Amino acid sequence: MIEKSIEIKMAEDFDAHPIAMLVQIASKHDSDIYLATEGKKVNAKSIMGMMSMPLNQGESVTVIAEGTDEQAAVAAIGSYLNGKTE
Repeated sequence: MIEKSIEIKMAEDFDAHPIAMLVQIASKHDSDIYLATEGKKVNAKSIMGMMSMPLNQGESVTVIAEGTDEQAAVAAIGSYLNGKTE
């Protein structure tokens, strides 16, 4: 299991489109992936869970991944949250 704290540096606000993109990135990986912030932990592959997650520019979120490709999963989500596209 890997846990990594990442500061959100995306140029756009977290509305439906960026959240959907995040879910798509998470869904490409076999590992179980969660995002945790402010005492809330949600499945990064769940669009409904991610829509309920309070994500804001400049805040930190913890990415938690467990599985065969956990390192790649954390790296991909970290890149996305840092404003880099795949």
